[in-house]
Amino acid sequence: MMKLEEILEELESLKGSSKDIEGMIRFGINPEKLYGIRIPVLRKLAKKIKKNHQLAQQLWDLGYRETMILAAMIDDASLVTEAQMEQWVSSPYFSYWEVVDQACMNLFYLTDYAFSKAIEWSSREEEFVKRASFSLIAVLAWKDKVAEDQEFIRFFPFIEKESTDERSNVKNAVNWALRQIGKRNLNLNREAVILAKQILEIDSKSTKWIAKNALKELESDKIQSRFN
Repeated sequence: MMKLEEILEELESLKGSSKDIEGMIRFGINPEKLYGIRIPVLRKLAKKIKKNHQLAQQLWDLGYRETMILAAMIDDASLVTEAQMEQWVSSPYFSYWEVVDQACMNLFYLTDYAFSKAIEWSSREEEFVKRASFSLIAVLAWKDKVAEDQEFIRFFPFIEKESTDERSNVKNAVNWALRQIGKRNLNLNREAVILAKQILEIDSKSTKWIAKNALKELESDKIQSRFN
């Protein structure tokens, strides 16, 4: 089992090029909390580390982009508490879309609190907590193979309500959530198209973009032929 010190040494040895780091900084990552390592490399390292709940918390608390993403990859979802999820999203370093999405894609959606937190966080004002809400909805629609359609229709009022948020990190996630639900099956596709057309009628720049972008994909020949 790898120890924290060994993981940090490995991260240092895998540190990205100056070009990789500069590119990430342009997307708003704190340069003091960045190794510049790409996701596929982190996935390989996570497999080497294996699942470890305690180590995941230690990595998360360091606040580096890579340590936080690794934490989500190696944590044991069965041991994650609601309090831990709140602590993670309240971190001052939970401030970059990639960290948010990786936490949702690798860990949050597997927890017992995924559906309830997706709803709860949608009403939070913090930009990246709200993004976590809709990223989590998108990931659940994508990866949860057993949830009933009604579980996703429950999200529709929250998608509609927050579609007026002009912040790019939020509106992109709202759009992602709507599209992923609409790609789940034929019934949800029809329901998501109806919702998108309702959102289109709201007088807001973000709603227009969200709705038009979603409808372009959900009504496309590619998606429709998949269901037919």
